[in-house]
Amino acid sequence: MKNPLATFVAWQSSSGALDGWTSYHIAAGAFLCKIFQWLDWSDLWCVMGVFIIGVLWEIFEWVVENWRPYGSKKKWAVNTASDLFVETAMAWWMVL
Repeated sequence: MKNPLATFVAWQSSSGALDGWTSYHIAAGAFLCKIFQWLDWSDLWCVMGVFIIGVLWEIFEWVVENWRPYGSKKKWAVNTASDLFVETAMAWWMVL
């Protein structure tokens, strides 16, 4: 029987949601959230700030490289949604 966690990670990798840059998005979410906390932003604006910068980053990625490095527009969309989710979730977790 195949390990369920290994199956999930394999699916995440093949769908484009999990790639080598996911850990950087998690770290960026934590780093930016901490900076916003030091600037005495409210919890809501710490999370929103991370989300807004994440959206701006994804727009920048689209302008620079388009969807082609991902192989398909579907994989690009899944990867973009995943990136925004993990960085925003990290910021949300930090303000809890």
